Formats: sequence, structure tokens, C-alpha cells
Amino acid sequence: MLSTGALRAHLLAARLAGPVATPRETSLRSYRLFAARDPRVLLGLAPDRAWGERDLLRLMADKCGVSDDPGHVSGPDVIDPERTLAALDAFAERLAGAAERRAPVLFGTGHPHRLLGFYAGLADALSAAGCMVLTSAQGRCVDITTRFGVRTYNLDYVRGVALVREPGVRVPGSATGAHTHSPLPVRAVLEEAVKCRGVLPELVVGDHGWVCGAGQLGIEAIGLADTDDPALFVGEAEGQVSVVVPVDDGVRSDYYRPLTRYVLNRACLSR
Repeated sequence: MLSTGALRAHLLAARLAGPVATPRETSLRSYRLFAARDPRVLLGLAPDRAWGERDLLRLMADKCGVSDDPGHVSGPDVIDPERTLAALDAFAERLAGAAERRAPVLFGTGHPHRLLGFYAGLADALSAAGCMVLTSAQGRCVDITTRFGVRTYNLDYVRGVALVREPGVRVPGSATGAHTHSPLPVRAVLEEAVKCRGVLPELVVGDHGWVCGAGQLGIEAIGLADTDDPALFVGEAEGQVSVVVPVDDGVRSDYYRPLTRYVLNRACLSR
């Protein structure tokens, strides 16, 4: 068993919480773009209300623990480890509920280089508990707008976790995929399931557009988010997203293993 104290110490030592690598300037820029309804940071969410920069700063201070001082404009951003721990407990409750119902679950990440292992461990545990881990639309092409123009990516699954990759860059099944914020991959997966009269997920677990895209369509969604991802926290505040865990989403992949262990212990899914 990984204790709360041990995980808190790990969060701080690995800079998953506390002062994190995300610059304050990057977070503030995301809040400005979100307030302007820039689709690059909306991540597929259509907010019910207008969110100004000050509103977002107050929300992120409440949800993550960042400074709510608009005059604080530089340096590393900060995540309160107590908020991370509380959110991980709520996250684990949702997984436990899905396992109890043997609900179909979809896992997807826009951070495959960093977070694939975290989600894959959860997918393995839920599958062992009797949940169907969905893999709809494997190989389907998705056109995503990037700063380089529209690029075509292919949907793939690794250990039950959906991701996108550029055609020909890596063979299917490899653990490397593209970084994306787009909600289009989750929409493609859901569209394929409907088209083929397949099973729709009762829970989506992931980050970025996977969470916001699913939540906007009324599917329960939970995930991880950094201080420069306000869309997930707005979705949680407005009720489209069930649980968001504030955590740096760009550290070494092995640093997330204790989080997997903690969540599975809390959800009574450890083997």
C-alpha cells in the first residue's frame, strides 16, 4: 500500500505538484485564449457561461492552488499537492464505481510519451475486474488542425489506451504517439461505435480533448490536467467533466507509476 504521506512526498519530489515546470506565462496565456474562446484551448468544450481571465484565475487557484494574483506573471506555476491528493481520491471512486458496474470504459491520451503507462495500468485493472475496455475505430484517419496546418493522423491503441500517430512514423502497437489537444479523436471513436452499433463508453478516462470532447457529449469523463489546461477545470465547474486531477502532465513517464498504484489501491483494484 502506498500511503497518502508517501505519495505527497513523491508528488513534491518529482515536481508533479508544488512548484512545477509549467511557466506562469504559459498558464496565463492559456487563460487569455480561453477567455477569447480560442478553440485551441477549449479542447472541444462549449462553456455555458462567459469566463473572463480573472474568473479563470480564481477558478484555477481554487482547483489547482495557483496564485490568484494577476500581478504574478512569471516563474514556475504551483499545484497544491493536497488538491491533487483529494482529486485522486475522487478519481479512484469513479473507477471503483465503473468496476462495480462492469461498465464499458474508454481510455485516451494526448500525452502518450508521458501518460500512456498511467492509463494502461488502470485499463489493465478495469479489464481484470470485468469491464470492457473499448478499442473502437482503430486505424481510422483523423484530420487535425495544427500550427503547421491540417495534418492527418491515425487512431491506434496501445495496451487499451487510444492515441493518435502520424502515418508511417511508428508501427502500430508502439508506445510512441503524437501530442494533441484535439477532441476530434474521441469524436471519431464515438462516431464509429454508433455507426457500427457497437458499445458506447459509460466512462472516458484521459486528458485534453479526450476528456472535454466526451464530457461535452454527455459521457462521464475524468482525467488529469496541468495548470495551463483550464478547459478541463471549467468543464468540472460546469458539470460536463466529473473529476479533474491537477498535476504536471509533462514529467518522466515512470514518475506517474506511484499515482497508478495509489489510485488502484484506493479503488480496491490492486492485484
